[in-house]
Amino acid sequence: MWSISEVKKTGREAFKKSYWGCVVVAFFLSFLTAGSAMSGSSSSISQTSKQLEQAGLSSDELLAVEAFLLSFGLIFTLVWTAVRIFLLNPLEIGCQTYLKDNITGDVSLNKLGAGFKNYKTVVLAVFLRDLFLALWFCLLFIPGVVKSYSYMMVPYILSDNPELKGTEAITRSRQMMNGHKWRAFLMDLSFIGWILLSLITCGLVGLLYESPYRYSAKAALYHELKKQA
Repeated sequence: MWSISEVKKTGREAFKKSYWGCVVVAFFLSFLTAGSAMSGSSSSISQTSKQLEQAGLSSDELLAVEAFLLSFGLIFTLVWTAVRIFLLNPLEIGCQTYLKDNITGDVSLNKLGAGFKNYKTVVLAVFLRDLFLALWFCLLFIPGVVKSYSYMMVPYILSDNPELKGTEAITRSRQMMNGHKWRAFLMDLSFIGWILLSLITCGLVGLLYESPYRYSAKAALYHELKKQA
């Protein structure tokens, strides 16, 4: 069984070896996560509507404003979804490829384009992963979290095997994470101190240390699980 401390040590050494490259890559990955959360901002429309009601608008004016806000929210969601699927998902694979290869050798930021080399396969595979996760989270929160750990190796698997279909990459990830999800969760939990420090410093520690360190540790975990497969 792999050791959390050893995996984190491997990730930390790789991160320090290519410090600025890992910082740039972690920034992109953090942006992807933040962007996904931002896409749900349309839920605040109902709160805006309540504020408009208190502003003394007539019923016709209120209806027109609400229609505009709903249209804007729908268009924003559709545009963001398209950008996410066709541009940012392949970029995610490129970022994870950089981190994965940085564990075992020297890499350049050219690796960020790795997700565009087998474009259609990567786009479909990551879309299926995100769709399955969304369905699990719609079911219940806890199963969604569990499945997020089941699927966490999909980007690395696609990086090593770009010819795989989405369902095959997801299946391999589930098999690879079988019996390791709880320990992977504990590894994430071990970064809580750094995350709190990042909040205190308005994200500065997260940008320059915590995020690249954590992402590098996950890449190191992939290599460790790959040895045991």
